[in-house]
Amino acid sequence: MRGMNVSDDTVTPMMAQYLEIKAQDPGALLFYRMGDFYEMFFDDAVAAAEALDIALTKRGFHQGEPISMCGVPYHASEGYLLTLIRKGFRVAIAEQMEDPAEAKKRGYKSVVRRAVVRLVTPGTLTEDSLLEARRHNYLVAFADVREDGALAWVDISTGEMRVMPCPEVRLAPELARLSPREVLVSEAREGDLALLVTESGAALTALSRGSFDSTSSEKRLRSLWNVGSLDAFGTFGRAEISAMGALVDYLDLTQRGKLPLLRPPLRETPNSAMQIDASTRRNLEITQALSGGREGSLLAAVDRTVTAAGARLLERRLSSPSRDLSVIHQRLEAVRFLLEQSRLREDLRADLRRVPDIDRALSRLALDRGGPRDLTAIRAGLTQAQSIASRLSEVPSLLGDAAKSLVGHGPLIDLLDEALIAEPPLMARDGGYIAAGYDAELDETRRLRDEGRGVIAQMQAEYITLSGVQSLKIKHNNVLGYFIETTTTHAERMFTPELAETFIHRQTTANQVRFTTLPLNEIETKILNAGNHALEIEKRHYEALKAAILDQSGPIGAAARGLAEIDLSGALADLAAAENWTQPRVDNSHAFNVTGGRHPVVERALRRQSGAAFVANDCALTEDKTPAIWLLTGPNMAGKSTFLRQNALIALLAQAGSFVPASAAHIGLVSQLFSRVGASDDLARGRSTFMVEMVETAAILNQADDRALVILDEIGRGTATYDGLSIAWATMEHLHETNRCRALFATHYHEMTALSAKLDGVENATVTVKEWDGEVIFLHEVKKGAADRSYGVQVARLAGLPASVIERAKVVLEALESGEREGGLRQKALIDDLPLFRAMPPPAPKTIVKASKVEAALKDVLPDDLTPIQALRLVYELKEMLKT
Repeated sequence: MRGMNVSDDTVTPMMAQYLEIKAQDPGALLFYRMGDFYEMFFDDAVAAAEALDIALTKRGFHQGEPISMCGVPYHASEGYLLTLIRKGFRVAIAEQMEDPAEAKKRGYKSVVRRAVVRLVTPGTLTEDSLLEARRHNYLVAFADVREDGALAWVDISTGEMRVMPCPEVRLAPELARLSPREVLVSEAREGDLALLVTESGAALTALSRGSFDSTSSEKRLRSLWNVGSLDAFGTFGRAEISAMGALVDYLDLTQRGKLPLLRPPLRETPNSAMQIDASTRRNLEITQALSGGREGSLLAAVDRTVTAAGARLLERRLSSPSRDLSVIHQRLEAVRFLLEQSRLREDLRADLRRVPDIDRALSRLALDRGGPRDLTAIRAGLTQAQSIASRLSEVPSLLGDAAKSLVGHGPLIDLLDEALIAEPPLMARDGGYIAAGYDAELDETRRLRDEGRGVIAQMQAEYITLSGVQSLKIKHNNVLGYFIETTTTHAERMFTPELAETFIHRQTTANQVRFTTLPLNEIETKILNAGNHALEIEKRHYEALKAAILDQSGPIGAAARGLAEIDLSGALADLAAAENWTQPRVDNSHAFNVTGGRHPVVERALRRQSGAAFVANDCALTEDKTPAIWLLTGPNMAGKSTFLRQNALIALLAQAGSFVPASAAHIGLVSQLFSRVGASDDLARGRSTFMVEMVETAAILNQADDRALVILDEIGRGTATYDGLSIAWATMEHLHETNRCRALFATHYHEMTALSAKLDGVENATVTVKEWDGEVIFLHEVKKGAADRSYGVQVARLAGLPASVIERAKVVLEALESGEREGGLRQKALIDDLPLFRAMPPPAPKTIVKASKVEAALKDVLPDDLTPIQALRLVYELKEMLKT
């Protein structure tokens, strides 16, 4: 601390205050406001200095030890906060609750009152600089009451709250769907759930059992929404009420009693969305690529939204594809309409580009973290909403319902237009955001503040006219303030009865006489206080405008959701038009027929990298057969995994309400999407690659119902050949006989192709290749039938294995294949019969061939520069060279 000198055994009043405040939130770093800085002391300073890479200093002593200290500027604190939050810290913000001048009135050594106004945690961020504009920032609570479990989640930056029944076995998939930043659990369950929560990438926060008490939670919720019963919002179980109540209790704690603007909860049911587990989400790279970033994911490939709210809605739709046919059809109808109405679509998207993030501006205003720009953001958003609504007549029901929410905001828009300037400052404390002409008192105060000299000059002219004294002056000094001065010669006139009531004598000097007037005294006070007074008036108007907006928070929130819906429909239509996507037919059948299907992410990458076209393929899982399974064989690098993934993504996109990358698609409703693709280990939990594969496969076989879509790639490859083949064989039979679902099963075990003759629902398919002069050409075409071999050695050569290794592999492969043809070959005989690697002759050195005369002659020839006769002569010359 600046200038602090604490003795070994003495704690200064300020340090005593710091320690007292710190004790209230011992698990958080304390940002202790001191003037223009947030200071940190003791262990907090050490941890923050390391995390932020800032200087660590020492100031004073405590219990005989130097006090560690570091600090960050108040006006640049958000960047430091973001770094700390991303590194897993929580931060308590202690602000000065009074002016230092007020503290001094209590005594010279009095300490300015401070208090924690907010606890900043990963799930409670609201500032734009701390958030990703195009992603939600969810805070989740999990509660279990007896045998029932529930999950509630909220994004306080938008005010959206949802809840659903969720048994513990479904917790991991739901966390994978939501990707929350922070999860609340009861302290009694912390040990059981810690690993599961941290694996989801969220921070874990344990609350007392009282926070999850369902009776107390119901009271909290009724108080929050000022209702006598929660029945108006839906029928909630005790576990659901407990989870929602824990969220509200935690928000009350972290926001220090100033709750965010939360909308009434929306209840989801487990069967309302396609179920996708964490492994499948990771393998399909739906919202995040395997590399960890957004680029390379399905979301990045399809996102053409032009508003932040539309982008967040798109991510929700892709994360939770619907299972409600009426909802899916409404969404597809809206996309088709805007696809056909290209001019309307472009006009809407142009308007939407000018729509700010209404939800987050509204939330900041409710939490007193907003500013004048949030007021103008609401104004701009509602103004654009009116323009957009005027364009939407005779539209599909989804767009029509959205359009209805965009109108009716005229009085609020007019108020904000009249009150606010076009481009206000960021902070209310800066002033200057209330428009001229809105408040006469403010206009006059600003005139005094900005034109004080002019006002005094005008008054001086009036007094000269009144008195008839041309030498009269209005002057100012630090003792008298403003005063009227004239010479002693003219002063006699000022004392006449008709002027004495106006001009009040103040002082006489050797050559001058000084007067004042009541208006001059009033003006003086106004001029001296004009700056502060103008800020006070503006602050009063700011509060009134904020209150007017918050009074309309419900309709404003509905308009924000309507704009997001329109944006998403237009974005998906724009995507379909640009990428030649088609409207899928989604119904209640078991069909899965895709004609000319493409992988949206791979197609985009190919176009960007090389301009190459993606090879489209059909997939027809026979509609009149249940189950319907394709057994896919073919070499590595041929595109089996891409084919599997693209069909899973087509199903996901269709049920999310999007057109799909195909010439045609008929998708029977998919209840669950499972993917077992790729290889990885889980060293933290002691699992090998093969063990992870088996765990994921077990989850599929134990959960998939007859409406599931399953894609499996190379089951059993992580163990011995016969073990792997046996597991793959048994897995295929289980999918066919027990799960009875639709599936794509890729394998290198060609022996399994025999299953198509034994199992009615299984068909063989293969990815074709072509050999030419020993080279393998991947055609990436999928057709019915089985592959004759895997071409593994050829692929190894393409990967760059040494030629000697490739030749050796060919010898071993030939021996193995001939052994199988002859009825089997014992391992020892194989070892004995094959020549040792070292015994093999080394590859012949490459012969360096000297360039021929013809090649030398052609080296410098520029064909485009030759005339026909010159070219003919050159041909004759080259023929002569070949003879020699």
